[in-house]
Amino acid sequence: MGGSMFYVGKKAITKKFNFSNVIGKEDLPGYIRHYIHEDETILVAYKTERDHATFTDKKVVLFDNYSRFGMRKQIYSISYKSISAVAITFEKTKAEMNIILDNGYHVYLRFADVLPEDKVRLRILYTCINRISSNQEPLKEDIKRLLDNNFKIKNK
Repeated sequence: MGGSMFYVGKKAITKKFNFSNVIGKEDLPGYIRHYIHEDETILVAYKTERDHATFTDKKVVLFDNYSRFGMRKQIYSISYKSISAVAITFEKTKAEMNIILDNGYHVYLRFADVLPEDKVRLRILYTCINRISSNQEPLKEDIKRLLDNNFKIKNK
């Protein structure tokens, strides 16, 4: 469920996270809010049994809680401006966002048990991140949908 890291020598080159549930902004643990600046807006948050990912309008904050010789927590704050490329892949019930940072590191965010509404949310989130990392403004309607949690699928 949590992250795993791969090393070349002693240098981490890849970080992987797995998420399964969207959580409401009001349900975020208090400690997470300490890493979000007052001028940032929380767009969406995810969790597993022990990890969290919080996407704002400026960055993603990843909380990797793991137990190895006692409880440990690693916190990653990734500014969208430090992203050189981002890709998203959808499968039937899974999705994966691959983030490549300017320093060459890769961060993989895997989302399990995704429903059609979750895919819409992730597509919109991906579009916002891609626009911000390319020095463009995200579309106002995309931000509004993320904030309103509005991802109803229209029947055809």
